Amino acid sequence: MNDDVRNIVLGVVAAGVSAAIGWVARTYLWKRRLRRKQVFFGLPDNSESLLVVNRGAAGPEFAVMRYDVFALLELAALIKDCNAHAQILPHDTARQGFGERTEFCVGGPASNRRMAAHLSSLLPGVRVNVDAEPGPDRGSFQVGSERYRVENGREEYALLARLTADRSQNIRPVFLFCGQTSITNQAATRYLARNHERLARKYGNGSFVLLLKVINSQAYGPDVVELADDVTRAAQAPLPAAETSRNSHRAS
Repeated sequence: MNDDVRNIVLGVVAAGVSAAIGWVARTYLWKRRLRRKQVFFGLPDNSESLLVVNRGAAGPEFAVMRYDVFALLELAALIKDCNAHAQILPHDTARQGFGERTEFCVGGPASNRRMAAHLSSLLPGVRVNVDAEPGPDRGSFQVGSERYRVENGREEYALLARLTADRSQNIRPVFLFCGQTSITNQAATRYLARNHERLARKYGNGSFVLLLKVINSQAYGPDVVELADDVTRAAQAPLPAAETSRNSHRAS
C-alpha cells in the first residue's frame, strides 16, 4: 500500500469516526431534550393524557369553538412529540380526580365545568366573572386584589397554569388554559408550545400560574402574547376578605 492509498483510507476512516461521534452526540442531546420535555408535561413514553374541552354554543351535541379546536391541535402536537397518547373528553363527562394522567383543560368556567372545579379547588385566589348580563366586568379576571377586564379584540387576558399536588414524579400535572375569549385559549396553548423549555428551566416540576395578555387579537389573532405577570402566589392564596379589587387593568 503506497502513501496515497494509505492517506485516502485514513481520511475515510477519520470521516466515518467523526460522523459516528456526531450522530451519537446529536442522539444523546435529542434524547435528553425529549426526556426533559416528557418530565415537564408528565408524559413518559406511551402514557395517556386527557384533553378536556368546553362545549360550544351550538346546542346539546358535542361541538367545540373554532379557536378551541386550534388549541387542541396545538396540544395534540405537544403530546405526540412526547410519544404519548390523548383522549378528548367534553367538560361535563370528565368526572375523575387528577394526578394519574396529565390533563390539559381548555376554556373558561362559564362553558367548562371542569375548569370551574379546578379554579375553585386549586386556585382559590382567582375569580372569573361569568355574568350573562352585559357590563364592564363581564368576563373579567380577579386575581388576589387585582381585576383584569376584557376589551374584545383589543386587550384580553388568559391564565396559563401548571399545577400538581406535590413534586412527586408519580403525580401527573394538570395544565389550565383559561381565557376570556376562545381565541385567548388558543393564545395560551401557543404560548406554552413556544416557551415550554424556558418554563421548564424556570419552574422545573413545580406549579405556576401565569397571566398572559393577548394584544389586538382582531388583527394579529393568537400570535401577539406577552407575559403580564407571574400570579402563582396570589392565585393559590385565598382571596382578600374584601373581594372588591383595588385596581383594574384595561387597555388605554
